[in-house]
Amino acid sequence: MEDLIKVSVDKAKVKSILKMAELSLEMTKSIDESKFPSNLTKEYYEIIREIISCVLLLDGYKAYGEGAHKISIEYLAKNYKEFSSYEISIIEELRIIRNKIAYDRFFVQVDFIKKRKDIIEQIIKKLMKLVKSRL
Repeated sequence: MEDLIKVSVDKAKVKSILKMAELSLEMTKSIDESKFPSNLTKEYYEIIREIISCVLLLDGYKAYGEGAHKISIEYLAKNYKEFSSYEISIIEELRIIRNKIAYDRFFVQVDFIKKRKDIIEQIIKKLMKLVKSRL
């Protein structure tokens, strides 16, 4: 796959990334979603992105360069069929929104995150379970 490089499997690095993702997930619980929906959306995406990077690392890959996040999501969709097209579309939607927040100073509406919070948290749990089962 384009823009993926072969790397050595590094379980210690994966454990470290996963621990940071868990701490970030714990932190999201203290974010007032009504007051800071953009921040919460961005944080959820970063957690998902980091855990997907763990999946790639465990497979011996690293995405790099422009489009690395998109390539990582495509890799997950292609190689891990336990993630439905709906779940992948949610991750992709988060990636696009996160880019709008970061580069265009876009503000997320409260109901965007309220409507998606449960599925986002399910995706995070599913990704964590996948990674932990391979450590």
